[in-house]
Amino acid sequence: MRKKVIISACLLGEYCRYDGKTKKYAELLEYFKEYEIIPFCPEAPLFGTPRERINVMLIDGEKRIITDETNKDVTQLLKDEILSFIEKNQEADAIVLKSKSPSCGYKTTPILDPKKEILKYENGIAADLFQSHYKALKIKDELNFSDF
Repeated sequence: MRKKVIISACLLGEYCRYDGKTKKYAELLEYFKEYEIIPFCPEAPLFGTPRERINVMLIDGEKRIITDETNKDVTQLLKDEILSFIEKNQEADAIVLKSKSPSCGYKTTPILDPKKEILKYENGIAADLFQSHYKALKIKDELNFSDF
């Protein structure tokens, strides 16, 4: 049975980013060629591609996912999508997420105040949920994935 790796879909070459582009990282495909690759993007199925940008904002001490132009709170929609993905993919051996992403960033996502000024850098919403569910796994991003 092959090991499984969850990888942000945009890093695999899927055109699923907010701007309709990809951030393909060919080195990932080579590194994980012996693994079963499970693509992950919680935003595209909900909001389409291209779409309005989202931000992680600290509101009343809680991280919320807010659309950039319309200021709509989409936190619960994303949580539900991510938890559904986790439920369908209980088993994984590694996780590689897109750095700086409001969904996938691992310790690199800008956390903004209501004026959209950067307060600090932490996890995106999916990285937080993955970290709490896949407790025994390392979570990496495309910049430091090679030590699994």
